[in-house]
Amino acid sequence: MADMLGKYELRQVLGKGAMGTVYEGFDPVIARRVAIKTVRLPDPEDVEAQEELARFKREAQAAGRLTHPNIVGVFDYGETPEIAYIVMEFVDGTTLKHVVDKKERFELTEIVRIMEALMAGLQFSHERGVVHRDIKPANVMLTKAGEVKIADFGIARIESSSMTQAGTMLGTPSYMSPEQFMGQTVDSRTDIYSSGVMLYQLLTGEKPFEGGLTAIMHKVLNTEPPPPSALSVTVPQAFDAVVKKAMAKRPEDRFATANDFARALRAAFVAKAAEAGDVGQGAADFSDGDATMVAPSRPGASRPGPHNPVQAAPAAAPKKAGNLALIGGGAVVAAALLGGGAYFLLGGHTASPPAQPAPPPASAPAPPQLTQAQREAAFTSILGSLPCTLLSGNDSGAAPEISGLAGAGAPRAALNGAVQSLPDAGGLTNDTQTIDGPYCDALNAIRPYHPLYAAPGSALSLNLAGGKTTLHNGDLITVVQRMPGYAGYLETDYFSSDGSVLHLYPTQTDAQTLLAAGAAKTLGDPSHGGANWQVSAPYGTDMIIAIASSVPLFTKLRPQDENASDYLPALRAALQNAASAGAKVSVAALPVVTLPK
Repeated sequence: MADMLGKYELRQVLGKGAMGTVYEGFDPVIARRVAIKTVRLPDPEDVEAQEELARFKREAQAAGRLTHPNIVGVFDYGETPEIAYIVMEFVDGTTLKHVVDKKERFELTEIVRIMEALMAGLQFSHERGVVHRDIKPANVMLTKAGEVKIADFGIARIESSSMTQAGTMLGTPSYMSPEQFMGQTVDSRTDIYSSGVMLYQLLTGEKPFEGGLTAIMHKVLNTEPPPPSALSVTVPQAFDAVVKKAMAKRPEDRFATANDFARALRAAFVAKAAEAGDVGQGAADFSDGDATMVAPSRPGASRPGPHNPVQAAPAAAPKKAGNLALIGGGAVVAAALLGGGAYFLLGGHTASPPAQPAPPPASAPAPPQLTQAQREAAFTSILGSLPCTLLSGNDSGAAPEISGLAGAGAPRAALNGAVQSLPDAGGLTNDTQTIDGPYCDALNAIRPYHPLYAAPGSALSLNLAGGKTTLHNGDLITVVQRMPGYAGYLETDYFSSDGSVLHLYPTQTDAQTLLAAGAAKTLGDPSHGGANWQVSAPYGTDMIIAIASSVPLFTKLRPQDENASDYLPALRAALQNAASAGAKVSVAALPVVTLPK
């Protein structure tokens, strides 16, 4: 008798990894072939494993509410005393990544068909409040019947859910949107961006941004890739504008919906067909706004179908085992093994490891040691503009030190990668603290006014009374500051994890108070006539920002309590105006962890 998991027969193992196993299964009640993804239930004290389990449940919750022909179906979720499992649609086919990795190229008609099907699935998902957040070729299935299906909603964001938070980076770097790298809250337009990256790759055979995590992050945030038509003579220029809009740095500059993306893509294809004189000859049928493209019948077309499967290219050099579970050498694959799901289920990345550089000749001379000034200049160049950080360097002792803040997720990973690339960094002490929360925009607003190596006496000091970093319900929030080595005006703001800002200083009575150089300023001490601020829910990680400037930043007081999204544009403008006027500016930031009793 076959092994059983709940009501399901387990027929064979499709893949096995550190976290669990994927099976081909069978539902005997309705005689349906299924894929069953399992993970072991973790120890309650294992925080990382608990997060993986939360993602696993999130995949079932997200995909389970989506029934669409272009989305891999999720049928059931269950737990035993030892494991949790998801029962999924068994997809007979392969992944788009599997085809792309073989360096196979699709005809333009096929690219449009794949992208149109992808947009149909995303539109359906977005209308139901689910953002995928990891669109990439590994998460797009191509069935033997020619269908396109989106898989792996393991890191999806569900509207109204608290399971995923701003400030956390999840995704695959080459396909991640700028807002994902910045740790900001994402919406459906992050899927539009990732789809634009995938379109670029299908058109050119290349990803728009490649390299290590730090390099990709810098390019995504600061550079534009070459237009697809510049890399491939077969790409019509009309597609350049579609890719550019889909991959716009700012979400508001992208297509507002997946349907808009699809319409623009069809329009570009129609323009190409009209130029080639193919309209009316089977190239496409666009009789109304919702018409779907009909691919022409051409010898050697790469469209997978019942009578025209994707042909494998000649085998390349052997690669590390990927995320496909092949049966008998065929292209039968369980959707449960896709993308990010495969990463945590099978215990690691599936990409081939980068080639290791050859060691230098034994006779190669040692690189010259940098002077302190050269090292500080190099460190500033590499670390000084990293997004979502506020860093300070100290090179006055025996070894250099780096301290400060870095956002959780991609910003932290980018910082770690940048530190590894620092020249002459032997013995470097890295005391940077990770801050988790929606604070990247705030850190980015003040970072330009915080040099990595500040002149002696020019730094603004910011602490909680007693040097505390954690406060509990009912505790007083007492902020101790000391002005830098110049007289100026102080702005102190308390950013909460719920996106609000409380302006602690100045108040109506001291709006134009000029503080002396080096003067101490304590806020929130009622024993000395100060305000009384106490910790209360919601709990989490908050952040205090202080700014000392030799001129007032604002001509009138801000509302005592406002949204960070309203305040930060005004703060950026005020800081830019002060800098343009030649004012001295010093900034500081301090995380505050708040907990219940």
